[in-house]
Parts: sequence; C-alpha cells; structure tokens
Amino acid sequence: MPGPQLIHQGKVRDVYSHGEHLLLVATDRLSAFDVVLPDPIPDKGITLTQLSRFWFQRLPKEVNSHIVSFDVPADLSRPEWVNRITVCRRAQPIPLECVVRGYLAGSGWVDYQKTGTVQGITLPHGLLESSLLTDPIFTPTTKAQAGHDQPLTEAEASALVGPDLYFQLRELSIAIYCWAHAYALEHGILIADTKLEFGWIDGKITLIDELLTPDSSRFWPKDQYQPGRSQPSFDKQFVRDYLSSLKDWNRQPPGPRLPPDIIQGTRDKYLEAFRRLTGTDLDTELNEL
Repeated sequence: MPGPQLIHQGKVRDVYSHGEHLLLVATDRLSAFDVVLPDPIPDKGITLTQLSRFWFQRLPKEVNSHIVSFDVPADLSRPEWVNRITVCRRAQPIPLECVVRGYLAGSGWVDYQKTGTVQGITLPHGLLESSLLTDPIFTPTTKAQAGHDQPLTEAEASALVGPDLYFQLRELSIAIYCWAHAYALEHGILIADTKLEFGWIDGKITLIDELLTPDSSRFWPKDQYQPGRSQPSFDKQFVRDYLSSLKDWNRQPPGPRLPPDIIQGTRDKYLEAFRRLTGTDLDTELNEL
C-alpha cells in the first residue's frame, strides 16, 4: 500500500488519503475570524482529537458516524500523529454547516439586536445577550472552501439541499445538541451552540469531522452563567476577545502574533473543557490509552 497522500490542508486539520480511508490529523494551529494565526497552541490538536473521541464513543446508537479508529495505522511510522489522528470512512459531504444554538450569543445575538430574529427565525421580544432559548434553533450556514461561511435562512438551506434532507439534518442536529447539552450540564458546562457536519456513506446520513470541541462549540462554565452579558468560556472566544481588542488588525491575513499569556490562557481553557467534560486530566487520559 502506498504511503498516505496529503489531499487537503484545512485551517486546523491535515487530511490524508490512505487506502480506503481518510486520515484526519489535528495540528496545533488556531484560526480565528477565518484566519490561521502564526502561533500554535501547544497540545491543542491532541485535546481536540481526544475530546472528539470521547463524544464519538458515546454517541447514541441511532447516529451513524464516520469513525474507524483513533490509532495510527499499523503500516505507518508516524509517531508525531499519535493521539492526533482520526481514521475515518470516506463520505460525500453535505454542503451545509449544521449549527444549533441553545443560547443567544455571537452572531445570533448581533442578528437579534438588529432584527429580532436569528437567520429569519423570530424570537421573543426582550431577550438578553446569552439568554437561554425556549427551544434550540437550527441556524445552518454554507460550507465555504475559502473565506467566510454565510448564514442561511430555512428557505435558503432547503433550496440548497432539498426540503426533506434539510428537515432530517435539522432534527438530527438538534437531537445531538440536546443529548450533549444534557450531559455537559451535569458536568458544569453549558454548551451554548455547536457546529456539526454530515455526509453520505452507504446511502445513510453520517456524522463526520470533529464533534463538540472548543473549536466547534461555545462552552460556558455553568456556575458563572449570567444572562445580559458575554460569558467566560472554555473555547477560542478567549482569543477572539483579545484579537477584537486590537486596533491595528483588520481581520485579514496575516494574523497577528499572540502574546505568551494568551497562548497559555487558551491552552488552559481547552484543557479545562476536557477535564470537566471527561472527568480526567488530558495527561492522565493519554497515559491510559
């Protein structure tokens, strides 16, 4: 069998073709505002992979996933990939980023302040920033190969993938969010929102990519939650807030260098999310794998 072939380098992950499978290798790169920053976050790729592993191994049985294993294939000598790799089945991606929001934050809050809606979904009057929504809402976006993903209304997303598939993706995404939110709530974290991706494998809708990580979700500490303000978080919002404070960066490449305290603070937040959700420190978890 020939060695793995690099077929795509994303903002965070490198994707290789290897026989009948794909290899997703999570790096320590960090992107914010769709720009890859010049300074990596130590152990970030390992944290993302192992947290995805945690969730994928606990998925409800009715949810199909692309996972084959999290081990470096036996025919490859790539020690640098240990604990960073996801071996997965090939899928035909569905061209929709499936975003579920349980709280009013981020671009949803900005949209609501202007229109009283989030991507065309009317919400009650008088909600505050970070308010808990009565029911989670499905707010998909495009899957841009370059640049920014664009928010879609229900009509636009239905036109893109078809009404039947749109309905299935919405119901499945909300179900996964509610399952994860209930688990995280018991472990001191509020999952404010998350992004899921799906594809087709053997004619079935299948969950692909990463799952419920600090890169794809907003994680808030339950004991500090207070509507009416932005929340402390265990995700890259910490970096976004720092970058937003800069007066001389226009959110275009190249990204600015990160100070050591921002790098360390980001690492600590990712590790704290892992610890709270899994109940173990990352180093302890890796020693047991």
